[in-house]
Amino acid sequence: MTLLKRIEGVFFSPRQTFEGLAAKPVWIDTLVVVLVALIAFNFVVLPYMQQDQLALMRDNTALKERMGEDNYAQMIERAENPSRSGQILQIFITTPLFAVAALLVQTLLLLILGRFLSTQGTYVQVLAALVHASLVDKLLGNAVRLVLALTRKSLMQTSTSLALLFPRMEVTSTPYIVLTQIDFFQLWTFGVLAFGLAAIFKIKPGKALALSYGVWLLKALANIGIGLIGMSFLR
Repeated sequence: MTLLKRIEGVFFSPRQTFEGLAAKPVWIDTLVVVLVALIAFNFVVLPYMQQDQLALMRDNTALKERMGEDNYAQMIERAENPSRSGQILQIFITTPLFAVAALLVQTLLLLILGRFLSTQGTYVQVLAALVHASLVDKLLGNAVRLVLALTRKSLMQTSTSLALLFPRMEVTSTPYIVLTQIDFFQLWTFGVLAFGLAAIFKIKPGKALALSYGVWLLKALANIGIGLIGMSFLR
């Protein structure tokens, strides 16, 4: 099955596509597509991301008191005049490496939990299924988020999650951080992934869905924890 057929199949015929991947797991070419889409998205929205971060830090009295005037002024200066080399490193190296690491960890977690349900399946099979399922979020999801960001000239309140329904909610608040994890394209991704898990582990669709969304829940909880720690710095 060619790359284009697999990409098309993830969206329009997931059962057959993931059954094919279970029989012959391939993933490197699809991972390249996922990473290119991620890099392109971050490259385009970088100015808005910096603008939003600066808006959160500027005139933040609590942050200024915590850091001291000199350190606060230096931080604002760095935010207003970011290093070009630092930006390139973040977009083309750090973010893609983090994405790959996240995929590898999630694959391991899926395989470990899958062992409680079946003796079938290998790491490469699960990785191939997860990488292909990620196309839903990284291609279609980021395309929608990009349109929202370009329309609003900001990444704030451009989520494709339940947070979109509460435009006046503070982005640093705990409810907002929680709601951003209930993302339509993430839910779609893990729903599609269940087809692959069912084929790989030879389990019923219901068990595959439970396994897939169980890992989504663990991922969401981890992201909430990281978000709360990060935003506590700005409160």
